[in-house]
Amino acid sequence: MSEAGTTTSIGGSVGPVQTKDRIFNLDMLRGFAVLGILAVNAVTFAWPVEVMMSEAPPPVDLGQADWVGFWAVDVFFSDKMRTLFTLLFGVSVFLVGGETRDRDRGSVLTRRLLWLGLFGLLHGMIWYGDILLHYAYCGLLFMLCRSWSAKRLLSWGGGLTLLWGVIATLGYLAIANAPAELAEQMRAGQPASDPESIAAVIQAYGTGAFGWFTQNVADWAMFQLAFSPFLIPITVPLMMLGLGLYKIGFFSGKAPMALYLALLVLGGLNLAAFAVFRWQDIMAGPEVDPTRGLAAAMGGLAPLISLFYASALILLTRYGLKPVLGLLAPVGRMAFTNYLTQTLIMASLYYLPWGPFWFGQQGPAAIWMSVGAIWLLQIVWSPLWLSRFTMGPFEWLWRRVTYKGPVPLRRVAVA
Repeated sequence: MSEAGTTTSIGGSVGPVQTKDRIFNLDMLRGFAVLGILAVNAVTFAWPVEVMMSEAPPPVDLGQADWVGFWAVDVFFSDKMRTLFTLLFGVSVFLVGGETRDRDRGSVLTRRLLWLGLFGLLHGMIWYGDILLHYAYCGLLFMLCRSWSAKRLLSWGGGLTLLWGVIATLGYLAIANAPAELAEQMRAGQPASDPESIAAVIQAYGTGAFGWFTQNVADWAMFQLAFSPFLIPITVPLMMLGLGLYKIGFFSGKAPMALYLALLVLGGLNLAAFAVFRWQDIMAGPEVDPTRGLAAAMGGLAPLISLFYASALILLTRYGLKPVLGLLAPVGRMAFTNYLTQTLIMASLYYLPWGPFWFGQQGPAAIWMSVGAIWLLQIVWSPLWLSRFTMGPFEWLWRRVTYKGPVPLRRVAVA
């Protein structure tokens, strides 16, 4: 969904990045993130949105394996992968658009983001959880900051991200430790759905093209109006933080070693604590929180875990595991295509009329089987496609409309 190298000049005009100019670590991290995003999104393809938004019970009975699958998504993937991808998106805005004084590249960047918004609108008609439209308008805001110094980007981006994390952490702790009467009033004010209404949504998705489309568009409108605008103050600072880190050499592995080690220690400790507390929370059931808010509070520090992942992968690449992590780079080079094909496959499996219609029929353990199969497919097919073509098909389309001219797709054979 973004570039991993700077745009180039072809015949005096601005052109898309060439393969030789791509940055391995950005592609590798982007591949890691786009695969992880599927693990988070999978349940939104498989269950009615009302289950995630209310205190309604799951549409199926859950066994021990299902709870483990739910825990794994919550601990290792939820918010962390979106955060990591947002950091990288901030870098791509600069790599495509250059400095704010560069009007030619700025025009290319503007067109690119506007087209991304259109792709997001179309994508949202298939699956309500689309993030492309959100990235498009956040990118249009963030592009005004792309010439800021690393210090200013890190100060604003890091400061605001830390502020939201502290507010979320204190809020979770306050809610969990509120007086019983206040807690009961807060629970009473939360949305609730009964099993009959959940069953009605599942039935609506199964009534052919009109049924799933109508329900999906309604869910998409709710998501865009009720949630997406409130994520802007979170998303734009993360883009700032990502570009600030890029400008100090973090993603290239050239930042001070002390920074990587600090993020490994702090992020690793947070991840370990969250894993323990979240398991205790899940096992206790929805009515009791044995951690007294610590599970939710640790989860509110997702950006720290995202930076832990990035630091670990960058150092592993730097110290000998680049051939292994190279499996992720082709996935990242085709992130836009892989993100959209994840939707096409999951929607076909779970609710589109021509699929087996597993919507509302599976627990997290079975959903993980679909996720694993798609992971394997994309890890295998991405390098095979790139052995014949210069980029993914949706990347080609996006660049074709962005640069308003021919963009080579097939690789040219070397004699």
